Formats: sequence, C-alpha cells, structure tokens
Amino acid sequence: MKKINKVVIPIAGLGTRMLPATKAVPKEMLPLAGRPIIHYIVNEVIKSGFSEIILVSSEDKTLIERYFEPSPMLESTLKKTQKRSLLKEIKEISEFKIKIRKVNQKDAKGLGHAILCAESLISDEPFAVILPDMVIDSNYKQTNLALMKKHFEKSGLSSILFGKVKKTDVQNYGIAKIKKKLTKNDFFTLGDLIEKPIPKNAPSNLFAAGRYIFNNEILSYLKNEKPDSKGEIQLTGAVSNFLKDSKIINGLHLKGKVHDCGNRLGYLIANLAFSFKDKEIKKEVLKYLKK
Repeated sequence: MKKINKVVIPIAGLGTRMLPATKAVPKEMLPLAGRPIIHYIVNEVIKSGFSEIILVSSEDKTLIERYFEPSPMLESTLKKTQKRSLLKEIKEISEFKIKIRKVNQKDAKGLGHAILCAESLISDEPFAVILPDMVIDSNYKQTNLALMKKHFEKSGLSSILFGKVKKTDVQNYGIAKIKKKLTKNDFFTLGDLIEKPIPKNAPSNLFAAGRYIFNNEILSYLKNEKPDSKGEIQLTGAVSNFLKDSKIINGLHLKGKVHDCGNRLGYLIANLAFSFKDKEIKKEVLKYLKK
C-alpha cells in the first residue's frame, strides 16, 4: 500500500478569537509552556513518522518559518554565557529532521480552500491535515496521528480523529455520525460529518479534533464544493459528499487530551496542562491557585 509522507498545516488564518494578541503575533507562535504552539505541532508530525510539511501560510507570517531556521547570533551568545541546556534546545529546533515547504493563501477562505492551495505540492499523493490550534497531549509514537498513518498504509482508507465534547458545545465543531462500530480496534466507520449542528440535532458528541488523513481523491470533492454564506470552502461538506458517494472514511477515538488553543479559555487550560509536566512549575502554580 502507498506510503503517506506529507502533512498540510493551514496557518494563514487571522486568529480573530485570540485578538488583540494575534494582531502582531501569529496564534501559532503564542507560547505554550515556554514553546510556541507550532513547535508542538511540528514535533507531533515528526514523531508520527512523516517526512514533509506543507505550510499554507500568508505573506506576513514569516515569523513561523524563521523559528525553524538556525540562529547563529543567539547560539553564539548562549555558548559564550555557557547556557548549555538552552543552546542544545535552540539547536535542536533548527535541526528538526523534516522538510518544510510553504505555499501562500492570499485570502483565508476556509479550511477546504487552504488545502486546495497546497494541491501543487501534494501532487497525486495521499496526505494528512493538522489544525495547528488543536494541540494534543498524548504519546505520539503509539496513538492518534501515527496510528492513523499506519491504518492508511495498511488499508488505504482515509480517517479522521474524533474527541468527545459536551453536548452543549457540539455547535462549535464538525460532529460525527457513526455508521458502524468496529470491534477490533478504536476505529469506526463514519456515516457523515455534520458541520456545527444545534445540540438537539447532533448525531453524537464526537467532534473532529483537527487530525485528518485523506486519499488524494478528496481534492476533487473540494474542487466541487461551493462556497458557504461566508464565501468559504468547507472541508466538512467535501467529506460529507465523499461519504454519500459510498466512499469510506473511518473515525478514530482520540487517545489523550486535545486542547483548543484557538480560544482564550482553551489556551489557558493548555498552558496549565503542559506546565504541570514540569514538577517545579506545577508546585508553584498549585501554590498560587490555592491562594
């Protein structure tokens, strides 16, 4: 079965839910426990076994690309001041073993449009998609994206990762309609993907957690997708039409936790969760919270 190597990461969005901070700083560069959000995303891609990232960006988001480039002056300063641990960490960022390419999205016209902007770099290959504001805290080598990659390379079937959300919050996400539960693993056959249903009409409380793996055929469905009332091309509609044509997409139940860092509350909770991995920081934060 064909290998899957490429991951599309759309980063051209304006980050309006995180304004005014994102007026000057891309939301992907906001710090999460001392590292920018995009650092965790790229690290997940590498640990999941992919070899190429396609950033769908805008002309003014060069800060993200620069983060992964060498910084000789900074490295020299850290070396002179004998800050060895920091020097090692900084050098490791620019030595990430993955190819990063960029394509511009002139206007943010939805996730589906962003994926289509990357078509020339995707070529005729299968590909993954990661939403960079959805940060997952789990073991990447054994679960989620790595498992989805392995599943595709064995079966040739596309898949979407789903987490659980409160019934009252389903209207904020793409929600799964389960067609068939599989007994051997945590995958299930997806019946449909419903975009932001009202709670009483939601077929489940399983929401798309920002991790997708697609057969290249999905691109033709995106091309046929009509813009919505906001002028955006939505991935959800293309997925739904793909399924209606008796094509198969499997869902995978999320292992670990996903943090929506695209809004203030989710971002705050993520910072606490990742900071708690440092015993010293956890101790001091807990002291503060007890006050």
